[in-house]
Amino acid sequence: MSDSARSAPPPPPLSPPVPRRHGFLIALRVAVGAHAAMVLLQAASAGGLLSGADGMWAVHGAGAGAVHVLGLVQLVAAVLYWRPGGGPPWPAWASLALLLLGMAQSAVGGSGAVAVHVPLGVAVFGLTVWMLTWAMAARRAAVPA
Repeated sequence: MSDSARSAPPPPPLSPPVPRRHGFLIALRVAVGAHAAMVLLQAASAGGLLSGADGMWAVHGAGAGAVHVLGLVQLVAAVLYWRPGGGPPWPAWASLALLLLGMAQSAVGGSGAVAVHVPLGVAVFGLTVWMLTWAMAARRAAVPA
């Protein structure tokens, strides 16, 4: 082997590698989007309940379970975005708060305390929309390489 072959730098990659951290941001966006969509459906089913539509109790109850599952998925995605992904910790804490608020919302709704259930639902909806707005506006550059 000649000296020039040993000292030659390796060829550049065909395309720049995509940082792994970007995948965590995409996962978080998908999780927050799905969670927000389900919270919106809960608001719609609550409107059906308040208007007296038939069958909405079952829809609203099943929706609560879906909100919990998607809230947990969002929490996992936010933790992955933070810890191995290098993103800020606050989305994980906000996701935990949303999950706990959603569980409290179900408990209050199950007890029949509509005077607390409705305003708490508005708070959950507002926090969810805020998280969705942030997640969609977050840039890859915000994640340290």
